[in-house]
Amino acid sequence: MFSPDRVALDRRLAFLTALDAVGVEHAYWVGRLTLCGSPEDIARYDAAFLGQQREPSPRGTPWQVRRLPERSLFRATMPPEAPTSEGDPGLAVRASAEEVLRHRDLATLSAVERAEAGRLLELTARAHPMRAGRRYRPASRGVVDRRRTVRGLLRGPDALLRKTRRPRPRRLVLLLDVSGSMSPYADALLRFAHALVRNCPRWTTAYALGTRLTPLTTALRTRDPETALRVAGQAIPDWRGGTRLADTMGSFVRGDGHRGAARRAVVVVFSDGWETGDAARLADTVAHLRRLAARVIWVSPHAGRPGFAPSAAGLAAVLPHVDALVAGHTIAALDEVARNLEVRRA
Repeated sequence: MFSPDRVALDRRLAFLTALDAVGVEHAYWVGRLTLCGSPEDIARYDAAFLGQQREPSPRGTPWQVRRLPERSLFRATMPPEAPTSEGDPGLAVRASAEEVLRHRDLATLSAVERAEAGRLLELTARAHPMRAGRRYRPASRGVVDRRRTVRGLLRGPDALLRKTRRPRPRRLVLLLDVSGSMSPYADALLRFAHALVRNCPRWTTAYALGTRLTPLTTALRTRDPETALRVAGQAIPDWRGGTRLADTMGSFVRGDGHRGAARRAVVVVFSDGWETGDAARLADTVAHLRRLAARVIWVSPHAGRPGFAPSAAGLAAVLPHVDALVAGHTIAALDEVARNLEVRRA
């Protein structure tokens, strides 16, 4: 029997420290990594973790052993069994359910998996694009700070002092296609947009693209994700309807885009590029947007699939005018999009 009393004190302290850092939902792996000292300990640890737990006895005896309930939190956190290779001593790491879910296509998830995917998106979507500001700060590399250098020379010989521009937040604009062709991904993309807006509400704006342009920033600033999505859904009159990308994006560029929302901003368009109108007019609109913005990133749910080619008329038309065409069909792909937004550009 695996007993915590037989584990060295340093291992028990390591277990408590790691559990406090990552949370109880990862209790199994924390205990396995900190409490087990040999391959023989793993089998005893699994048996103790899944089967028994010690608790104070109501009759006053020091301890008694009871079975864990079927719906125990620890049982829920135990990863599923995975086949091991021949000769594996049992130390091979098994993929967790969360890691598998991160690489599943969002359009194929069940209702329960969608809820878990929404939680992961809220945790991983942290983007804060930066730009170089007008003010300077002392730095080890950069242009020579002549004023500070001269003042230093007056006090004695010194090396050249340098300065660099202070980073400033860059505006982030999210344009989400909510047409019928994007409906399998609309819920996840709205949750992703909610996390980005909540992360930096002052510098992030969001719009829905359908048959008309719908501002979503106010709705997505709500703290609770479910309430935010419900309010956003009520604000979108053309949910799962048709798509007029040229008209809706043109409305944004001529309106809020020219009034400052798109100027030197990072604009991210979430769409499969399905355009029922004039694709050439859509290309002209995106080209105009590119001249206003610092970067235009087009996120397509089909771009990450094997053999993908931009065959949709709208996507093929805008491709020469965007800085990047990236995938957005999985949590991992959206997480990569958020990380790319962190790159600082002048």
